[in-house]
Amino acid sequence: MEPRKPNDTSLVETTRKYTAKDTVISFAWAAGNGSTASITLDLNNKRPLFKSIELANKKIAQNLDPEFILTVGKRDLVSQNGWNIFFDKVPNKPFQAYRVAFEKRNVTVTDKGSRSVIRIDGVKGASFTGALEITLYIGSPLFNVAAVLSTNVDSTAIVYDAGLVNREKVWNRVAWSDTKDQLQTTIANRSDTSKNLEVKYRTIIGETDGGSLAVFPAPHQYFYPLDEAFNLRFVWAGSNYRKMIPDYGIGIRQDLYGDRRFVPWFNAPPKTGQRLNFFCLLTTEKAGVALQEVKKFTHNDSYVPVPGYKTMSSHFHNEFIMSVVLKGKPIPEKPNFVEVFKNTGVDIVHLGEFHYTAHPKGPDDQRLTELKALFDQCKRLSDNKFLLLPGEEPNEFFGGHWMQFFPKPVYWIMSRKPEMPFVTDDPKLGKVYRVANKDEMLKLLEIEKGLAWTAHARTKGSTGFPDKYKEEAFFKSDRFMGAAWKAIPGDLSTPTLSRRVFDLLDDMNNWGLKKTIIAEADLFTIEPENELYAHLNVNYLQLDKLPEFKNGWQPVLDAMQKGRFFSSTGEILFPSFTVNGKGAGETVQLDATGKANIVLDVNWTFPLNFIEAIYGDGKQVYRKRIDLNYTKAFGKQKFTFPVNLKNMKWVRVEAWDVAVNGAFTQSIWLK
Repeated sequence: MEPRKPNDTSLVETTRKYTAKDTVISFAWAAGNGSTASITLDLNNKRPLFKSIELANKKIAQNLDPEFILTVGKRDLVSQNGWNIFFDKVPNKPFQAYRVAFEKRNVTVTDKGSRSVIRIDGVKGASFTGALEITLYIGSPLFNVAAVLSTNVDSTAIVYDAGLVNREKVWNRVAWSDTKDQLQTTIANRSDTSKNLEVKYRTIIGETDGGSLAVFPAPHQYFYPLDEAFNLRFVWAGSNYRKMIPDYGIGIRQDLYGDRRFVPWFNAPPKTGQRLNFFCLLTTEKAGVALQEVKKFTHNDSYVPVPGYKTMSSHFHNEFIMSVVLKGKPIPEKPNFVEVFKNTGVDIVHLGEFHYTAHPKGPDDQRLTELKALFDQCKRLSDNKFLLLPGEEPNEFFGGHWMQFFPKPVYWIMSRKPEMPFVTDDPKLGKVYRVANKDEMLKLLEIEKGLAWTAHARTKGSTGFPDKYKEEAFFKSDRFMGAAWKAIPGDLSTPTLSRRVFDLLDDMNNWGLKKTIIAEADLFTIEPENELYAHLNVNYLQLDKLPEFKNGWQPVLDAMQKGRFFSSTGEILFPSFTVNGKGAGETVQLDATGKANIVLDVNWTFPLNFIEAIYGDGKQVYRKRIDLNYTKAFGKQKFTFPVNLKNMKWVRVEAWDVAVNGAFTQSIWLK
């Protein structure tokens, strides 16, 4: 099929240029630093798609084909909560892997601000059909390759592997970072059988005489939700990958069996365009430089400081107390998990210890011994730059699963015999509380100024919650903060990560309750070799300094409860956010017109996709999306946009980039 030549108007643009001849079409775009990148596509089905890939007049690669393996399984939509399910074990049921077929057909080119999308019809795998999309990002030597596929079959779950494959020798060397952050290289031989590699930064790099090409996934979206952040060898290199792709390739991959616990894969609802995609980054330098450039997109897989904020991450079942301290094992001076958090830029860690491993209901001596060990270790491992804070997921009294957080060490037991008082004084430990029911749990939270919130709301063990207790006194109390967000479920068709808890926040706002949601990790093992960053998120709390452990950490809870924070996967940051001069958690008095100005300072790495203002009137939710397709990689800008909020009760903001990384504010209340 002859390619459609783009409109002549596109040829006069200074940032990009398209030319076509016979079955070959070339695209050139400004790649930053005064350089030009180009790809030449061959639409003859007998020849590789990427005839050449160049940067600064140097040929980086040639004669490459994109390849995708789509693995299709069955989603359980019946036993729990439909598409929001997590407790699914898809690979334990029948599934089938398909090498996605590509018959090059019609070509369309669409310019959207600072990006151009080349769409080539003719992609098919199993019951899925669609097109290949190549997105070029003006101002950066970055492009994205995606098979955008949909199915009419219901109850479908998927994962995919992808990469670039050559029919003849292309790469001189292939390189990656090992989990100790050391660059590894190997000679690329076509005779080498494909290997799955345990790497850091999720990146594999092909190197030629002209430079290097790095292949890597969206840093968070590509990873379906799991309990463990194990490094499951997420890249591959070599020939005969999965005995399905005969030629030599480099690419990204998923482990079908995940962490061998609950393995839900990705949702693929009928008629949704699932983006099986990966990014490519070009450099005229060696592979080590390419890796450094890739790492910039995730700040070296860490959460960078923002003045006036401290980073906080919650919900970790590391079980250091039960598995090490009280097991009689040697207690390391610097445990691995603490060093990992510090190296990842997390200032405050809220634990979820004793997760079905301890004695929450007693016997009293055991419970108090466990709590004292927890408090002692948290104090020992905290310093003036890092706070390790005790917390639990009690899952008692209220219903569903919930997290608990006190602003100082509190001794409490999750049961009380009728003859025992609610509180007693221990000569060594001080006050000891014994809780028998939801009313006493609320009383304890009020006395000790603690917080509770629904963990993984509306999924997992909290399916149906907090909705089922929204009229309860404990939920309406200001001691019940709200809920926590994690990207469950995964869906590759949406421009945001999971909407499940965002929808809940909007519902709670319309219920008239001033609740907040924090981002949560909900992970178990934390080790240096883990792929932690892909599964992690943080909350940037408005704190000028860290509290000292010995004095308690009330300011941390105050910031959370009052909404003085934003949450992020790490790539998008909000140094400030106001509506008519008021910040998150505050109240704005609108005039009769309802006119408001939203002002948002944003820093980002990947080009932004959109900012969205979400607001409600107590009944319905409204949205105003601001398209940011003109943005380029690595920018910062103050956005000011007017919105009419007449008769509205609340407003909040989200921002998402082209790799589906995101950040969100808490609500501002309106009068």
